[in-house]
Amino acid sequence: MATEKYTPRLKSDYQARIRAELKTKFGYTNEMQIPKLDKIVLNMGIGEAVADSKKANAALKDLTAIAGQKAVATKARNSIAGFKLREGMVIGGKVTLRGDQMYEFLDRFITIALPRVKDFRGLKGTSFDGRGNYATGLKEHIVFPEINYDQIDQMWGMDIVVCTTAKTDEEAKALLTEFKFPFVKN
Repeated sequence: MATEKYTPRLKSDYQARIRAELKTKFGYTNEMQIPKLDKIVLNMGIGEAVADSKKANAALKDLTAIAGQKAVATKARNSIAGFKLREGMVIGGKVTLRGDQMYEFLDRFITIALPRVKDFRGLKGTSFDGRGNYATGLKEHIVFPEINYDQIDQMWGMDIVVCTTAKTDEEAKALLTEFKFPFVKN
């Protein structure tokens, strides 16, 4: 009996529907021209970790739970006396998601986490960088179901950057709109 490999819902939707939609909309002649998701980078700044290293460990543990993959600590490159910051101190964490884990995270982000954000009215459609990448931020990391509200000692904000292979912001926005990103109607 052969076991069938699990394919994330958004990945199969991309392969079945979204590619064809983008090909007709932009008139691509080659399959390789069709934009796709490249990676998703999650970043969490932990400025309070300067005073207490236990906070850095707790934040990295939460980021690992959200991403489903081990978070890497980011360290200070320079010493800044005014902030009591020394070179090499942990001041944040990051995770880069690719492949199936990227599609799984994106699905949870769009369908579960964003609707749980307080006073959520949609994502800004102007947060593109000019090269087809989209960045957004969250004020509270507790909107993810992996985080147990009773076990956290502090709320952390986080940045989420969706990198695509699109050449322009228009192509990237069309791709993310097909993935049901809740952009604000301007």
